[in-house]
Amino acid sequence: MMRSLYAGVSGMQNHQTRLDVIGNNVANVNTTGFKRGRVNFQDMISQQMSGAASPTTEVGGVNPKEVGLGVTVAAIDTVFTQGNLQTTGVSTDIAIQGNGFFVMKNGEESFYTRAGAFNLDSEGTLVNPANGMRVQGWMADEINGQMVLQTAGSTEDLIIPVGSKDPAKATENVNFACNLNKNTPEILEGASPEDIARGTWSTEQKIYDSFGNEHMLNVSFTRVVGNPNQWQATVVIDPDMAEESQTRVGLNTTDGQENTFLINFDNTGTLQSVTDSAGNLTNPEGQIVLQTSFNVIGANPDADGNPTRQTLNINLGTIGSQKNTITQSASTSSTKAFYQDGYTMGYLDNFKIDSSGIITGVYSNGTNRTIGQIALATFANQGGLEKAGDNTYVESNNSGMANIGTSGIAGKGSMLAGALEMSNVDLTEQFTDMIVTQRGFQASSKTITTADTLLETVMNLKR
Repeated sequence: MMRSLYAGVSGMQNHQTRLDVIGNNVANVNTTGFKRGRVNFQDMISQQMSGAASPTTEVGGVNPKEVGLGVTVAAIDTVFTQGNLQTTGVSTDIAIQGNGFFVMKNGEESFYTRAGAFNLDSEGTLVNPANGMRVQGWMADEINGQMVLQTAGSTEDLIIPVGSKDPAKATENVNFACNLNKNTPEILEGASPEDIARGTWSTEQKIYDSFGNEHMLNVSFTRVVGNPNQWQATVVIDPDMAEESQTRVGLNTTDGQENTFLINFDNTGTLQSVTDSAGNLTNPEGQIVLQTSFNVIGANPDADGNPTRQTLNINLGTIGSQKNTITQSASTSSTKAFYQDGYTMGYLDNFKIDSSGIITGVYSNGTNRTIGQIALATFANQGGLEKAGDNTYVESNNSGMANIGTSGIAGKGSMLAGALEMSNVDLTEQFTDMIVTQRGFQASSKTITTADTLLETVMNLKR
């Protein structure tokens, strides 16, 4: 009879523990990135009243007689199912779709979280503003003019220097892909200005010098008399200051060159070759790149007192190709060059975060530059993580070590900027569990009161 008392006590105690977990779940129904807990029960050790007996020739086997001594908590699991995503519109809010945790640092101590309500501090560091923990990832390094992410290295704080300068860059490459109308009339000797205008196709493209000053690259194309598949191109930087700019064009060098070259097409209108003013002919295959130089007005002269000259490449495309290449066909002549890589000085105005966690800076001069990438961590047993408060977890002996890497690699999920992951607590499920837990607690208490009544009856036997 005493066993039933203690079994009832264990039932009340452990159902109370279950109600504590349910209460915590309900309290965190609106906590960003919260993962609900779940209590599993198991029976306690049983007292054996008689053991089992094996069958004999006379009688069959006998099962053991055991009385259970109550219930205990087998495990309190953290359920890492995906929570719904809520759009916030805040660029620094990030949600994880799939597996993974954000890596946070407090000094040298590492924490892991699913809550991505981040922001920038006064130094531009990406942090959790609730506790100041710093988001970890990799900053991009500039190598040969390109921003490169070294994600194989150790993680570091992510700093987004809003308002920082992006220095001006002189134009180095200009790519052409226009079409020249096969039916453009030839310009004969003594032609009128109107005929010259009809027989010339001019393109213009803004370019920049090392100061960030804007210049106009003008390339005019005219049909060569007597050769139906040949055009003469004239290149001028800043046509209104042609004498000062002194534009020169050549295949290998601009020394001693003029500012003209000849373009040859085959009978299909495909680029075939180019000849510069010195008679240099392009290779029979590959890309056609012409070097163009001009005087940079406002720059100090060189050591010999000559004007400083800037050189850039004009890429007409690939021989034998029609894609992104200058062509000649019987249709209207098309527009200008489609690409140049120079720009003036700008400031970091904004930034965006893509699904891989790559942070791209948007500058006022129209350039985009990779700043860094947010790291994600996964664990062999994420259920083994220990909760550390502030919506964070830390490694334990049974979680395994953190596998830190980039999104989409080794089972890591993707990221969604401008959204947060909601709690995965289902109130309907929690309220149902609450009712079941209440009934279990009440039933255990009835066991105690009933056993007490029996004991009272025994005590009354003496009367």
